[in-house]
Amino acid sequence: MGKNLILWFFVAVVLISIFNNVNFNEEKINIRDYSTFLSEVNQDQVNEAHIDGQKISVIRKDGGKYVTMIPIHDPKLLDNLLIKKVKTVGNFPIEPSLLTSIFISWFPMLLLIGLWFFFMKQMQLGGGKGAISFGKSKARMLEEKNNKTSFLDVAGCDEAKEEVKELVEYLKEPAKFKKLGGKIPKGLLMVGPPGTGKTLLAKAIAGEAKVPFFTISGSDFVEMFVGVGASRVRDMFENSRKSAPCIIFIDEIDAVGRHRGSGFGGGHDEREQTLNQMLVEMDGFEDNEGILLVAATNRPDVLDPALLRPGRFDRQIIVPLPDIRGREQILKVHMKKVPLDEKVIAMVIARGTPGFSGADLANLVNEAALSSARNNKLVVSMKELEQAKDKIIMGSERRSMVMTDLQKESTAYHEAGHVIVGRLVPDHDPAHKVTIIPRGNALGVTFFLPKEDVLSISKKKLESQISTLYGGRLAEEIIYGIDCVSTGSSNDIKLATTIAKNMITQWGFSDKLGPLLYTEEEGDTFLERTANKFKNMSNETAKIIDEEVRFLIKNNYNRSKKILKENIDILHAMKDALIKYETIDSDQIDDLMNRKEVRSNLR
Repeated sequence: MGKNLILWFFVAVVLISIFNNVNFNEEKINIRDYSTFLSEVNQDQVNEAHIDGQKISVIRKDGGKYVTMIPIHDPKLLDNLLIKKVKTVGNFPIEPSLLTSIFISWFPMLLLIGLWFFFMKQMQLGGGKGAISFGKSKARMLEEKNNKTSFLDVAGCDEAKEEVKELVEYLKEPAKFKKLGGKIPKGLLMVGPPGTGKTLLAKAIAGEAKVPFFTISGSDFVEMFVGVGASRVRDMFENSRKSAPCIIFIDEIDAVGRHRGSGFGGGHDEREQTLNQMLVEMDGFEDNEGILLVAATNRPDVLDPALLRPGRFDRQIIVPLPDIRGREQILKVHMKKVPLDEKVIAMVIARGTPGFSGADLANLVNEAALSSARNNKLVVSMKELEQAKDKIIMGSERRSMVMTDLQKESTAYHEAGHVIVGRLVPDHDPAHKVTIIPRGNALGVTFFLPKEDVLSISKKKLESQISTLYGGRLAEEIIYGIDCVSTGSSNDIKLATTIAKNMITQWGFSDKLGPLLYTEEEGDTFLERTANKFKNMSNETAKIIDEEVRFLIKNNYNRSKKILKENIDILHAMKDALIKYETIDSDQIDDLMNRKEVRSNLR
């Protein structure tokens, strides 16, 4: 729109300039009054007179020219000119044709109508924001020649790639499957946490199959006006049929595919009408052969059952968080884009990033590259990668925060308590790094790194986590007394209580209550979740749950206190090491736990 306005402004300036030049040329003609003309005629100074209505173009005998106008009708003028032997010429009036007259009279209106149509067309082409295109699809098309993404660009989800390779083969050679009566799945639903590569995998399918790729978000269908979303769905499938075989990718389909009947508008709700139209287009009377609908969501539990039945989304592919090998492959893909030091080992970084998605790992490599650039380095080393990992996991360092010596000492005791209990309770992840440098909202952070990816957690490990969480608070209590315990353990208490409640109510780790489920948090609204949470629970059962949670926490609280009192010398030594180095790693923690002299910190 901005470019078009500038163009029309330029055209208007040019036209105005032309008109001004024409008027300027006319103003150069010498204009005299009629009385002067009559006086010169009487004095025999006029040679020719060209009469055009009331306008007279005069040529004098000395070659001069000028124009004059007859103010009133003068019947004696012609006789006077003939007496003085002035050459008199009359011009025939030029009458415009009928078409010219119509054009001149209607030209302003035609110009306004043309400008209106032009701007409406530009608004349609410029993103579909015009009134005419309100019901048009917002899907953006990526042609096969512009899509360079392949399966080599997707790492960390080998099982998902194997499942979609069959679809790629069908899109390339549909006749091979039609001979045996096989039909391509109409829909493919990719389910997984955010950042695991669902969108990238869909783009790779189109890139491998060399077919057009339409992409749209679920929220692009829903508008405040009823019927607009359904119109956009119809328009999207109509455009896709022209480019079949092709792929339509709908990101965050839960925005439009939620379970019907859960909204406030009933069956007349705009979102539900949009969903109904999508159901009809996917598997209705019209044949959409050659159109593969791929959708992604991280909330499959809220989707309507009619959307998930065979004939619509025939297949559901799980795209999980990558394991350690998958994280290594993802890191290698992103590390190809940055210059690396020879000592960089992707597996070391992969081991230290459990639970990271592909997007998190891409962000890690990018943060390391930015850090190297800030330090004027030519390559990215392990140091920058480790710093980027710590920044993402524990938050940015806040070295500008001023802490008193007492606050620093209290924080060191607190973090040391977590480390010591975590090392001495059974089946707990080893401490990888501990720091008293403020990061994020925390004054200090202890980072426990699992040796391998965790798929399930035992009761023993959960109780060890509860004991470790109370280690920081108990360290402060043992050193300073109960009256001087700080509020720094509020998040530890919250997390420990949550673990204990889940152990009793969801995971069946209670001898009194047994392996039963006592909480249900299903529902679309907060009121529904709150009502479901306690709908099958009596007051007596709730009382027993509170007693069991309190008993579980008390046992682990006492165990943690006993461990710290028995290793009070290690607690003081670790505090001193943290005050000296501010950050200690796993090797230094091993020295302290074995009551050896702490090796120097090379960080």
